[in-house]
Amino acid sequence: MTELVDRVDEQDRVLGTVDRSTAVREGWLHRVATVVCRDPAGRILVHRRPSHASRFPGRYNWLIGGAVDAGETYEAAAARELAEELGVTAKVRPAFKYLCHGELGPYWQAVHEATIEGPVSPLPSEVSWHDWLTEAGLTNAMRQYPFVADSLEAYARYAALRRDGGPDTGP
Repeated sequence: MTELVDRVDEQDRVLGTVDRSTAVREGWLHRVATVVCRDPAGRILVHRRPSHASRFPGRYNWLIGGAVDAGETYEAAAARELAEELGVTAKVRPAFKYLCHGELGPYWQAVHEATIEGPVSPLPSEVSWHDWLTEAGLTNAMRQYPFVADSLEAYARYAALRRDGGPDTGP
């Protein structure tokens, strides 16, 4: 299945539309939207990718997300990914965006936050296990389990942002 994305430059300006696999193979910048999912108590959803997943098999992540489709906004992509991967609808709030030099190649990553009020129904092809962890529990898990490297960099940025007084993530 072809997944069309916007190829962008170092300032996140659209250069054209390309197939995502081509963007990854060629190292072209494109956009990815991710979401920090928190429950009303402030815990963070952590999940493990299935062992048969094409990207990051068996690895852990604290972000839900994926590529931004061509012509789609970061926020719309973040909300779509929540619906696709967790079966939930929630308001997503932008937290920060940065140029990530990821494991599969470079991309612009926009991190959002959402409060998930009810149960989640993870898509088995994307999530093989999940649980809600406190920030201390997540930090501990990151020391013990193999996390997607890109998510570790995002967490360092997220934690620094929270230490500096933004974004507001409290329940």
